[in-house]
Amino acid sequence: MVRVSIDSDRCQGHGVCYGYFPDYFTADAEGYAEAVNRECSSDAKALLLEAAEVCPEHAIVVSD
Repeated sequence: MVRVSIDSDRCQGHGVCYGYFPDYFTADAEGYAEAVNRECSSDAKALLLEAAEVCPEHAIVVSD
């Protein structure tokens, strides 16, 4: 399993993660990112790492 979370102190609500990766991220009522599932299959790791890389604020945290 791979764990994913959003550092709420860094997220500025740009929407890149949920715009490009809607299966893994969504927006809360204020437009800030939330992980759809905090635990994902290992198969999703490459996509989650890509999402973390393209996040303008580097607010996505991916760990094993």
